[in-house]
Amino acid sequence: MWNILSPNFPYSDVDNDRLIKPESNHRYSIPLVYNQHPSHRKSQTGKTRLTMTAYTSFDEIQQIHTELRKTFNSRVTVPLEWRQHQILQLARMLKENHERFAEAILKDLNKPAFEVYLCEINPVMERAVLTAQQLSEWAKVENREEHIKKEHQKSWKPRVYREPKGVGLVIAPWNYPLILSLQPLLGAIAAGCCCVIKPSEVAAHYAGILAELVPKYLDQSAFRVVLGAVSETTKLLELKWDHIFYTGNSTVARIISAAAAKHLTPVTLELGGKSPVIIDPNFNSPNTCGVDSLSGLALAAKRVFFGKTNNAGQICVAPDYVLLPTKGNAKAKEELEEGFKQAFRSSFPSDQPGPLSDSSPSYSKIINSNHFSRLSSLLSQSRGRIVCGGKSDEKTCRIEPTVLFDVEEDDSLMQGENFGPVLPVLEVGTVEDAVEFVRSERRVGHPLVLYVFSDDDEFKKKVRENTTSGNIIFNDTFIQLDVNEIPFGGVGESGQGRQVLRYTYEEFSYQRSSVEIPKEIEPIFASRYPPYTRASFDLMCKPGLEIKIPETTPSSGLKV
Repeated sequence: MWNILSPNFPYSDVDNDRLIKPESNHRYSIPLVYNQHPSHRKSQTGKTRLTMTAYTSFDEIQQIHTELRKTFNSRVTVPLEWRQHQILQLARMLKENHERFAEAILKDLNKPAFEVYLCEINPVMERAVLTAQQLSEWAKVENREEHIKKEHQKSWKPRVYREPKGVGLVIAPWNYPLILSLQPLLGAIAAGCCCVIKPSEVAAHYAGILAELVPKYLDQSAFRVVLGAVSETTKLLELKWDHIFYTGNSTVARIISAAAAKHLTPVTLELGGKSPVIIDPNFNSPNTCGVDSLSGLALAAKRVFFGKTNNAGQICVAPDYVLLPTKGNAKAKEELEEGFKQAFRSSFPSDQPGPLSDSSPSYSKIINSNHFSRLSSLLSQSRGRIVCGGKSDEKTCRIEPTVLFDVEEDDSLMQGENFGPVLPVLEVGTVEDAVEFVRSERRVGHPLVLYVFSDDDEFKKKVRENTTSGNIIFNDTFIQLDVNEIPFGGVGESGQGRQVLRYTYEEFSYQRSSVEIPKEIEPIFASRYPPYTRASFDLMCKPGLEIKIPETTPSSGLKV
């Protein structure tokens, strides 16, 4: 058993050219080529594409869809006991194969094992167990009798049931391939849905292992993995689903939404955008209990730097830019700048491989040459002043975490989501200026996350009440994803819908209401039937016109 904290961890004992052959008791029984250089094969459109496993054929996609629809209609997925078992089987799949998943993600992304376990494997296992434990509470029939205001309706047995929507489709991205495919799946299973998981072809090693293991642990008649790229995803979107859960960018989200609209299929969209950080120049350092002796702004820089370097900034919640209201506090800029330099030095000590090395134990590569070129171009065009980082290596697809000061609003780094380890810092006059900057129509929609560093309740209140974002997080970055009790999701351009535990369950289920009207009320409601008369109007309609509307003013509201 290897130790993920060992300096020799990055799989020095793994032969990258070996063939690992899955057992042949499932339909994905094909060799997985664990090689940094994928082989080429012809797509169903005749074009050459990169792949590491066989893609699912169009005929098989149709067959899977039909089979899952049949399974759902049988209602085998509805009993809570069945759902709980499948959920815990998913947890067992991860626990019994965690090394293989970590190895696959290392091969796909060169992501440090620490990040894979901290941000993907462990959270999914924990949330699987919590989901199984809490599911019976979520699924309870809601008795609404005590909320009924009309006395004669209290005997009508008003109930609200949580019902599964049907057959779901999860389309996952490459950047956090495990949690962003399996967390939605948890919600689908919990709700009683059948589900197809379409992992990203870019994370091909992970996708191959997922396709191999899902049939071994989960009921194949209810849950399937479809492998493929654009053609296969397009085929999936031609079919009618009862819910689609997509994580990715807004361009593809529009395509998915348009396809879903043809069938009136509801969608959950977890997108991204430019997530800003607003730092109060008067942010003070707390008692750090001897861990370190950072100033307030240095601590803010350290926490922002952490959020930006995780997976080399290739995550939707990464801080995209920093706003520093410096009016009346000239030293704040200098202190924050030194904080970022210190964060860079402490993250990459001189006695360890640096961020440009493939053997770096703490830093990921850029996913491919296209993204590397895009980021390099943005960085080269920027007029900002680099205070740390700035170097890159095209051969290894690596870019150092780079922080730039003196960036202007029209800079190349401010035109869209950077989605990489590049962080521009802009000065503004006041917190009001920062708020106006964030909500300006020139920005790329509402941010997924707005980070605010401040000890001042009025400062925080001013930002919260005058901005719109999917989440607003105070005094740290990224770590909010570990909180199981709050929903995660965007608004507008950054997404729609919510996830994490119960919130994911609610995305894949719907509220089915019920009342049972007793026969004994027939004399009371006899006047509802035609022919309508003045007497029936006075009895059935006139009382509604006598409702008393409480007095209010714009400043006082309703006094209860």
